[in-house]
Amino acid sequence: MSETFLVLGGTGKTGRRVVARLQEAGHEVRAAARGGATRFDWQDESTWTAALTGARAVYVIPPTLPSQARQVVPQFVKRAVSAGVRRLVLLSARGIDAAGDEKLLTSERAVQESGAEWTIVRPTWFAQNFSEAFFLPQILEGVLAVPAGDGKEPFVDAEDIADVVAAALTGSGHNGKIYELSGPEALSFAEAAARIGAAAGREIRFIDLEGEAFVQGSVAAGVPEEHAGILLGLFTAIRNGWDAHLSTGVQDALGREPRDFDTYVRGSAETGVWAGTS
Repeated sequence: MSETFLVLGGTGKTGRRVVARLQEAGHEVRAAARGGATRFDWQDESTWTAALTGARAVYVIPPTLPSQARQVVPQFVKRAVSAGVRRLVLLSARGIDAAGDEKLLTSERAVQESGAEWTIVRPTWFAQNFSEAFFLPQILEGVLAVPAGDGKEPFVDAEDIADVVAAALTGSGHNGKIYELSGPEALSFAEAAARIGAAAGREIRFIDLEGEAFVQGSVAAGVPEEHAGILLGLFTAIRNGWDAHLSTGVQDALGREPRDFDTYVRGSAETGVWAGTS
């Protein structure tokens, strides 16, 4: 029987890259999203059945808000295993143990206790946050304003995340593994902005925002207050130096070094994304 791979968030930063890798390898792939060909909505269980039918492996990206994830991810995992899914790969995040992130810890426990083969991928902040939504509007305006101070983050390339996820979905030797992924160098947001600016040919200033101002500005821009508070906690961890260490998940899963930030910057600059011409 040929395997069908279900990729949740199949149009997102990591999901669409995972879909492309599976398709290039000749696998049958179902890319699921709220606006995708296969409709999937965490808050609409009627969309789960069609997405899961015939799937043998699933890439699970939990919903953003903890209040949603704690309830629906365990329910979905049980439904998936009952439907015949035999392998689950979960997108989590590095540092959730120290942070006590119950959204992701609950999701991790759900896959670990599912009875299916499982792999958990815990990346640091995505390098692509600078070029695909999130920080992109600020980069285009020439000012990156976040409450991170001089703290450093080893940004990981979403291409590496996708490579690890695709390997875990299709290959052997990944069952029961938790892969913590990072890039090979920790950078402050000011350093990241300077490197992007150099590649884009213009100055991008960094401003260290006060935390309350960040939350208020985020909410005013339409970010749910719960999510804005989560982001502030993540930035606080960076500010305090808690997330500056490197991890070896890419090396452990793939047997190679992770892509560096400068490689990401050069490739992104060539697309014209930071010039507004992509």
